[in-house]
Amino acid sequence: MSVLNKIALALVIIGALNWGLVGIFSFDAVAWIAGGATTWLARLIYIVVALAGLWCVTLLFREEEDMRIDSHA
Repeated sequence: MSVLNKIALALVIIGALNWGLVGIFSFDAVAWIAGGATTWLARLIYIVVALAGLWCVTLLFREEEDMRIDSHA
């Protein structure tokens, strides 16, 4: 697995954990860290996590052979 894929997956996991916190405790860790959900920093984090999610969608449609070639890069 390439470094880019690992970073994207880590960001998606972080985003999923944040959504879990929102759902269970009504606590948005990103908003808490960034000083509010509408700050430019929070919005940037949300956008980066969303882009990582879109990148991870492409992993679903890659052939197994492509994944092996990608891991050697």
